Amino acid sequence: MDSYDVVVIGGGPAGYVAAIRAAQLGLKTACVDAFERGGKASLGGTCLNVGCIPSKAMLDSSEKFEMISHEAQEHGIEVTGASVNLEKMLARKAGVVDKLTGGIAYLFKKNKVTSFFGLGKLVRQEEGGWVVDAAGTEVLAKNVIVATGSSPRALPLAPFGGHIVENSGALAFDAVPGKLGVIGAGVIGLELGSVWRRLGAQVTVLEALPGFLMAADAAIGKEALKQFQKQGLEFHFGVNISAVTQDDAGVSVTYTEKDQEITATFDKLIVSIGRVPHTAGLGAEAVGLGLDARGFVQVDSHYRTNLPGIYAIGDVIGGAMLAHKAEEEGVAVAEMLAGQAGHVNYDVIPWVIYTSPEIAWAGLTEQGAKDKGLTVKTGQFPFSANGRALGHGDPRGFVKVVADADTDRLLGVHMIGPNVSELIGEIVALMEFGASSEDLARTVHAHPTLSEVVKEAALAADKRALHM
Repeated sequence: MDSYDVVVIGGGPAGYVAAIRAAQLGLKTACVDAFERGGKASLGGTCLNVGCIPSKAMLDSSEKFEMISHEAQEHGIEVTGASVNLEKMLARKAGVVDKLTGGIAYLFKKNKVTSFFGLGKLVRQEEGGWVVDAAGTEVLAKNVIVATGSSPRALPLAPFGGHIVENSGALAFDAVPGKLGVIGAGVIGLELGSVWRRLGAQVTVLEALPGFLMAADAAIGKEALKQFQKQGLEFHFGVNISAVTQDDAGVSVTYTEKDQEITATFDKLIVSIGRVPHTAGLGAEAVGLGLDARGFVQVDSHYRTNLPGIYAIGDVIGGAMLAHKAEEEGVAVAEMLAGQAGHVNYDVIPWVIYTSPEIAWAGLTEQGAKDKGLTVKTGQFPFSANGRALGHGDPRGFVKVVADADTDRLLGVHMIGPNVSELIGEIVALMEFGASSEDLARTVHAHPTLSEVVKEAALAADKRALHM
């Protein structure tokens, strides 16, 4: 039986990063992953194969189509007869995914990570570590890192199949649906709904919660809803779905909204109501691995489970189900195993929604800060007063800074507007170093850039914005 210092079960963002970092640190490492696409092994998990990466490729393609069809003329560019070749668009998306998943396979070879294609299962503990069934081959692992990720949560009334799809199915429609229903107004529902709306679908979003983007700052949620409704997305909040049926023609959804029962029909229905931990086939029960009531692997602050030598990271332990959070946990646990001080600061993990306009934030919302008993001051500045945004032809949205009124420390920054997924990185770096709003306001930002809006919002927190 081959033995390893580390065996990682799962090759998504948490698992493959943990494996690479462990190997970099001199630990003999193997990774077991069962994800396949097109009948072939494909590292990268949900994120690279059917999540983050392909969805961004489709978002970009659909935004280009909308720009050519509806916005180019404002720039003096006349285009007629623009149309969508969906087969080619999907092929481009697949090419992006192939390049990145193949890149991970290359990184494994470069770093001497042994790769097993198939299920990884905890078998038993014996002298020297844990026996792991690595795709049918038993290996001995001094340490095991469980990074098996998550799966789409199914709605009992609407099991996946036929015209009812989750994220992977919603990225592979063979035709643009005429009418598209989306259950869940979260990140996945908004992004995928936006893609197909731009390509020509009539999109209706059904949300059980009474409000929109309730995890975001209230000002951001209000502006986002206004922008999305202006684009033609139809939203219904506080709905209670009582029945979902489908036939060859499509899907019917019966729901109650404000005491009124409504039945809507769609060509396709995307169910995006969250994700659940994926531990099927892991052997958790057989070896006594501790899971909580929702099925997440239980860990302490050092990612240790209840079993010695077994660690867990990423979506399977809960918290923010974000690829970058999972990657940082992968680095942290690998460094801990090598005797270093790995650490993840969960207070400043950035959140991004890649709609148009984009939405991003890090840290506390204004209300969240107040709920902690803090006295806050805020500053807000619009992209409509920014030269670069006007030059782009996209002056939507604003940046909002939340700071401690007593110490001036940055508590959170919230953005909606063009390219804010890139602007949020500056905020994360500043907050990692405990910066104040004055630090941000005094930092020279290049002109003309979108980032000047971030600086101006910090100035506005002290009531001294310059360009408004």
